[in-house]
Amino acid sequence: MEAEVRELRQLGVSVVAGGVRRPSGRPQRLQERNLGSEVLYLQPVRILILLRAFGLLIRRWNRVAGLLARVLLQGKESPGLRAKALLHTYLGACYAVQLSQHRVHHIHVHHGYFGSWIAMAAAQLLGVGFSLTLHGSDLFLHGAYLDTKLQNCRFCMTISEYNRRYILRHFAAVEAKKILVSRLGVEIPKPYKPTWSPATQSTAHRLRLFSVGRLHAVKDHAFLVRACASLRDCGVDFECAIAGEGAERRRLEKVIRELRLQQRVRLIGHASRREMDFFYDRADVVVLTSRSEGIPLVLMEAMARGKIVVAPTITGVPELVIHDKTGFLYAAGVLKDLVTKVISLEQRIRAESRDATSDLDWVRHAARVQVLHNFNREKNMFLFTNRFLQLVTSEISRHP
Repeated sequence: MEAEVRELRQLGVSVVAGGVRRPSGRPQRLQERNLGSEVLYLQPVRILILLRAFGLLIRRWNRVAGLLARVLLQGKESPGLRAKALLHTYLGACYAVQLSQHRVHHIHVHHGYFGSWIAMAAAQLLGVGFSLTLHGSDLFLHGAYLDTKLQNCRFCMTISEYNRRYILRHFAAVEAKKILVSRLGVEIPKPYKPTWSPATQSTAHRLRLFSVGRLHAVKDHAFLVRACASLRDCGVDFECAIAGEGAERRRLEKVIRELRLQQRVRLIGHASRREMDFFYDRADVVVLTSRSEGIPLVLMEAMARGKIVVAPTITGVPELVIHDKTGFLYAAGVLKDLVTKVISLEQRIRAESRDATSDLDWVRHAARVQVLHNFNREKNMFLFTNRFLQLVTSEISRHP
């Protein structure tokens, strides 16, 4: 989000950066520094704003009547979700009050969580356009009231063709022309030097696996740990480092102990940019075991460095990782398939010769080319901002 705000401002567009909750301490200062200005946060809400929001709802009741009818009279959502939607409609009015002094013409929100309902309600009350970007879990796991959000948005950007097809398949009433693919991207490391695997230097080399992601159940690092146990039982000499922090850490530590993998698997916690570069550089294979993703930036970062990646056949991942060309795919949730793929790669890496180009060298090169051409942050940011401006200015000209 920060990069998009900066890019739009460089084009001369006035952008008000906003958020629902104000982070505390250093994260807040870091976010504001990245955005280059103060961020307009909704919470905590002042009493005066609450009163003015109530008045706004009374005066412009007809503008949100459809939203309230959807919450109260339609759908199969639980009472808890309905109560949240009502609360977030009121918070949308609060946000509209805060935004009214900025002469906003359009509201765009990232992710389809309840913050997008707040943004949608604010846009309805202000009489301006609303759009959103959908990523992964906000579409597949936490898609509450997405039908209403898609119906009321002027356009929706999503990060993969898979996501677009999913939306059109599950929300048949949505106009296909307003669901657009806007790919994410990463910076391409410069200068780039093709990675030579240390495995070729000694037959005693340990295969080095690396995985990155917050320690959350959806990332399923426990699946990777069980795969590591199978690799050990098959006689593969390896080590595995997992970067990231989260609520699953204690559970993962327990699984590692129970499977007696303390000497093979390490949870390295949060890693700095320099530390991440170190682990990427030394890795032979970067592994993803998530159960739900959009198109993971972790895979893009690894491939941009010319790394071999192994990932599950979920959502938009096959748009990035083309099996046996830019990386390797395994059947999602099938432990035996993941283990088989890693064992095969270990054998191929060990058989590589320093004096000749191997088939895996072509995969490493193709991985980098794939990211360079299709998942390049600078290129995709340029495409996003230009398309976004075209859509918004066209909308404003039709609805001045």
